[in-house]
Amino acid sequence: MPEPLLDVSGLRVRFSAGVEAVRGVSLAVERGETHCVVGESGCGKSVSALAIMGLLARGATREATHLRFDGQDITNLSGRGLERLRGDRMAMIFQEPMTSLNPAYTIGSQMAEVLTRHRRVTRAQALDRAAELLAKVGITAPAMRLAQYPHQLSGGLRQRVMIAMALMCEPELLIADEPTTALDVTVQAQILRLLQGLQRELGLAILLITHDLGVVARIAHKVSVMYAGEVVESATAEALFAAPRHPYTQGLLACVPIPGKIRRGDPLGSIPGTVPRIAPGFTGCGFRDRCPHAAQACAETIPQHDDGQGHRHLCRLEAPPQPPDRLMSAA
Repeated sequence: MPEPLLDVSGLRVRFSAGVEAVRGVSLAVERGETHCVVGESGCGKSVSALAIMGLLARGATREATHLRFDGQDITNLSGRGLERLRGDRMAMIFQEPMTSLNPAYTIGSQMAEVLTRHRRVTRAQALDRAAELLAKVGITAPAMRLAQYPHQLSGGLRQRVMIAMALMCEPELLIADEPTTALDVTVQAQILRLLQGLQRELGLAILLITHDLGVVARIAHKVSVMYAGEVVESATAEALFAAPRHPYTQGLLACVPIPGKIRRGDPLGSIPGTVPRIAPGFTGCGFRDRCPHAAQACAETIPQHDDGQGHRHLCRLEAPPQPPDRLMSAA
């Protein structure tokens, strides 16, 4: 079996205050597939992505059993070595393009810099490539847009610019951190179709971070569900939606309104409480204070169950009770 393009094992991220934001995350992204990481805000999704890219804030530390990209362990790669990979073979679309694009430089200047940094090309050639990619992502009059500043573009256009910028060097891996957040539903659908089309055309592997299960159901091949810095369940999208095994995953699916099945006035599902702040020395299940199946044993070491077909979950229960069938048709 071929080695995954991205293979992450035992990833941990700690901040200077002693908080462990990511606790032993493991996942693999195959070439040409979309792997979605889903969970509430504060679960560690974005921090995991930044740790993979080597873009953590000062004061944060990263550890991993291994962090491999195309067979090369990049866990302890030097800053210069990471710079050669970032933007070239692995690229990232950040969550909020208005804060990721530099307001003092034109779109053209920022896009051209990506290519001139990694390829031996002239600025004119880089700008031609930028205009070509802006057109590919559906932006009209690309030459004009290159001369504009980020504040002159709408949120949807800025997100498309971020996608085009990430594709400047034809990367093999694209990490997309909630690329449809704060966009209206029409633009969201356009962005998702765009990513799928680019994936088919370029053979991209996509690691997509989202909290939207509707997005996951539409485009994911595999799914990792994160909670309190851990991957609590991972499976193919089909298996996860058909039979979620972790109570947290079941709770997330129960919160999804299903057109035609939930009548007006029926209560929507919810998960009480909030994601906990994991203090040093924490043991047991991070979800136990919000879980309907919690017991004393949940404060102890939690086993990982594997059905032998790649469906894994962390829980003291090998098969938690399934919620009603109507909640399983969110996909």
